Amino acid sequence: MTARPGTTDTATRPAPAKAGHSQGEGTHVEARTQGTGAVKDTTSVLDLLARGRTMCTPSLREAVARLAAPMDTVGAYHFGWIDRDGRPAAGDGGKAVRPALALLSAEAAGASAEAGVPGGVSVELVHNFSLLHDDLMDGDETRRHRATAWTVFGPAQAVLAGDAMATLGTEVLLDAAVTGGASAVDAARAVRLITTATRRLIDGQAMDVAFEQRDVVTVEECLEMEGGKTGALLAASAAIGAVLAGADDRVSDALQRYGHHLGLAFQAVDDLLGIWGATEVTGKPHWGDLRQRKKSLPVCAALAEGGAASRRLAELLADPEGRGEESEQALAARAALIEEAGGRAWTQDEARRQHQTALAALDEVPMADEVREHFVALAEFVVVRER
Repeated sequence: MTARPGTTDTATRPAPAKAGHSQGEGTHVEARTQGTGAVKDTTSVLDLLARGRTMCTPSLREAVARLAAPMDTVGAYHFGWIDRDGRPAAGDGGKAVRPALALLSAEAAGASAEAGVPGGVSVELVHNFSLLHDDLMDGDETRRHRATAWTVFGPAQAVLAGDAMATLGTEVLLDAAVTGGASAVDAARAVRLITTATRRLIDGQAMDVAFEQRDVVTVEECLEMEGGKTGALLAASAAIGAVLAGADDRVSDALQRYGHHLGLAFQAVDDLLGIWGATEVTGKPHWGDLRQRKKSLPVCAALAEGGAASRRLAELLADPEGRGEESEQALAARAALIEEAGGRAWTQDEARRQHQTALAALDEVPMADEVREHFVALAEFVVVRER
């Protein structure tokens, strides 16, 4: 049985088991998630992502330009449109999976991709609000291979710009009822969808921060947290275009389930990258998750295993000495314990399981074959990546 959005299906989830062979740091995620099926046509997936950026970026720029100075500058810098001195830049604005899903969901409802643009802009604004705050809370100094906004403009401006982006996400959807072709009723439905997702995202972030101060977090608790932090917004992204296009609740609910489980698969891969990803590829700090003692899926699964490596890992995480100041050698040893206790292998399996559950939800939605294939390709892209 497929779990509802906001829930976790743990009845059939296997207990963490000991890992097999070791894999080197920076190994491709494709190798870590074998069995998901390789993306059949990478070019078509990249085209989908590029379409999302191309169609949504003009409206996204217009929305950010509404912000008062210097928040408009902070936002433009964060999205990679300008450098720290205000000069135009062609920076990395992220993968744009969420806008791509919003456009696809409009097509799943039989509408044009254009009908999903307000939804794509809204989810991208909310996503980047969370990134601005997350970077500051985690103390991360780099994102997308350059300095994070809070290190350039200061914590206060980063917080304010993030807050403003969250409210803009709602404003853009309300505008859709006037200029975007959506009915007032459907725009209101979309607003409820994004505001609920935003609340659940914040709930998940709060749990994530709280877990850093706990010695042990269960796998079920971790999945609940990640279902909010990542799954909620991807669930909204996968349905918001369809809602704006007037799809009924049956279609919206099925697309949300797809997005929810895709979000859990996405986060499982992110958790692997947070420990074993190469900084030069991910653009994130080396060993960042371990340095902050985040209770990500590999860590929680390793702690649940109960063997010698698991017990040693628990001792290290409970030791208050050196928190946040561990050496590279100490962090590498901690990563090895997680792998020895099976945390890496279990998380790979969980990414595959969530991926398959996401695809099963698509069976409930009648849509054109090409649109369905694009949903499948995006799901495979999410779990076969290295950044």
